[in-house]
Amino acid sequence: MDKTINIAVIGLGGRGRSLLKCVILPLCKEENLCVTALCDIYEDRAASAAKKTEELGFSRPATYTDYKEAIKHPGLDAVIIASAWESHIEIAIAAMKQGLYTAMEVGGAYSLEDCWQLVHTYEETGRHCMLLENCCYGNEELAILNMYRQGLLGDIVHCAGGYMHDLRGEILNGKGDRHYRLRNYINRNCENYPTHELGPIAKLLDINNGNRIVTLNSFASASKSLHETAVRDFGANSPLGQVEFKQGDIVTTVLKCQKGQTIVLTLDTTLHRNYSRGFTVRGTKGAYFEDGRYFCIDDVSDYKFNPDKFWGNADEVIEEFKHDIWKNHTACDDHGGMDWLVISAFIESIKRDVRPPIDTYDAATYMCITALSEQSITLGGATVFVPDFTRSKWYRRNDIAVDTVFNLDKAEPFADLYQY
Repeated sequence: MDKTINIAVIGLGGRGRSLLKCVILPLCKEENLCVTALCDIYEDRAASAAKKTEELGFSRPATYTDYKEAIKHPGLDAVIIASAWESHIEIAIAAMKQGLYTAMEVGGAYSLEDCWQLVHTYEETGRHCMLLENCCYGNEELAILNMYRQGLLGDIVHCAGGYMHDLRGEILNGKGDRHYRLRNYINRNCENYPTHELGPIAKLLDINNGNRIVTLNSFASASKSLHETAVRDFGANSPLGQVEFKQGDIVTTVLKCQKGQTIVLTLDTTLHRNYSRGFTVRGTKGAYFEDGRYFCIDDVSDYKFNPDKFWGNADEVIEEFKHDIWKNHTACDDHGGMDWLVISAFIESIKRDVRPPIDTYDAATYMCITALSEQSITLGGATVFVPDFTRSKWYRRNDIAVDTVFNLDKAEPFADLYQY
């Protein structure tokens, strides 16, 4: 696409504002982009974002409070959705049906039907929805992907990761901040934010491109910390002090893959702790442990397992095996460059009119973990089956765009077997 790409941003809370200011508008100076429309259900948020856009030297975008009107803005080409979790898929489907290039921020799905509707819409319209899972473009995640593709980790048999982050303040101030997490923690008990850890793991394990997730078991601890914190900070007789939160303090989810690998996901957002995604990769020739910041690699003498020297070698290894995406592209934003790269990947898919690197099938697969974990927890940790949203295309994909700059997938290994 050579003409100017006109973009709308829908959802202008903290995440939407950050993307607009730190990534999308700066990219408008480097790429042939223009933010022509902004939308939020709160009129003041849309107006504030439009004013900030103008202050930064750009034309003032049109503002909307109804996404159904925003996606019909004249001349619009693409939409980036950063609204509340509950609305992501609904807005994405509407935008895809409008013929727009569509990207949506992360968060879990509320039902399997929503995920299937997302897939059906792509298959009916031919317009993919890219999931903006920025952690797939993290420096260390891409370095590990690079090492694995070079054979340094051997066959991967197990991965783990989590969203481990003390969010009690953000959650409990949800009413004043108009933030969606509060209502979710009151009403749901599930792995509500699975994609930061699952996205990079899924690319490592070739999920939807030679492998798939087949089963899930999920377990939730008791819900204690939010109530105790609300009583301490607001009083036992306050509205929040009387709330019975459903969300367990720690949720552990175990996934099993078609090719035998296991994945453990951990949600830990309401207890005291430092931030970590707990990224762990265990292969037959090497391993990585984010908590501890170290690698051990059999075939690299400097990084063989040695209990006296291997602690904290991660920065050295990541620098040595830096992925080409990080070598060749400047990335700077509030998330260490990940946001810049994931939005750049979306823009590239628009310009070349190709499948995005985290496509609709990926989005449905990653997001469905939330709905399935809620089901499994309700059933006492029972095994539930993960749908194959590709309808068996996972082992014979022929639409993987391997020549794009921001591609994350390996070349389809069995393509020649299916050319009849």
